[in-house]
Amino acid sequence: MANILVIEDDSRVASFIEKGLSEHSYTVTVAEKGFIGIDEAMSFTYDLIILDIMLPDISGVEVCKVLRMRKVITPILILSALDNSEEKVEGLRAGADDYLGKPFLFEELLARIQAQLRRIEFNKGITEFQSYAGVEINVDEQSATRDGKELDLSPLEYKLLLYFMRNREKALSRTLIAQAVWNIDFDSTTNTVDVYINFLRKKLDKEFPRPLIHTIKGTGYMLKQKGDES
Repeated sequence: MANILVIEDDSRVASFIEKGLSEHSYTVTVAEKGFIGIDEAMSFTYDLIILDIMLPDISGVEVCKVLRMRKVITPILILSALDNSEEKVEGLRAGADDYLGKPFLFEELLARIQAQLRRIEFNKGITEFQSYAGVEINVDEQSATRDGKELDLSPLEYKLLLYFMRNREKALSRTLIAQAVWNIDFDSTTNTVDVYINFLRKKLDKEFPRPLIHTIKGTGYMLKQKGDES
């Protein structure tokens, strides 16, 4: 399970977070000061950092800036009693990935942690799946081509194609697609996934003799080079 660093000087809050996350099988390390947290983040590999703003030695915003300047790319989720829009903007501009005000429900904290970890999982190994069946992904430009033809993809269509490329020749449920691409739990009453699959199909398959996106009845969808169109 994921390793999480909690930089929090309030022992009650730190203990609450550590206990709750441990019950969900996360490994938790607590740092009570900002500089200790920086040393921890630089010395060990963590999957996520939970960072308080009001620390006794250095502000959480400064911790965030230091870590980003030192090329630590670990997702950072800021916790703060300062929950106004200006504080949120400052934290996000400093390099944080998310911001949650205090007091908070543990269920919301857990959901935000899970969303960040899904993003990590989504981005792993993208470079290994940049080319398939004539489709080429340019990660730096966030663009794609098929047989040399530029595909004019929206950001969500591009992200959806990345997920298919990474999981090519695998049957993917609508639930998995929704969680990976939208970072949400799938709502069976909506057709958002199907709508965007159709958008992507029009750009990826319409002008080419062989379709790549196939419907898997009772399951979802698959990106595959061979096979009859469903």
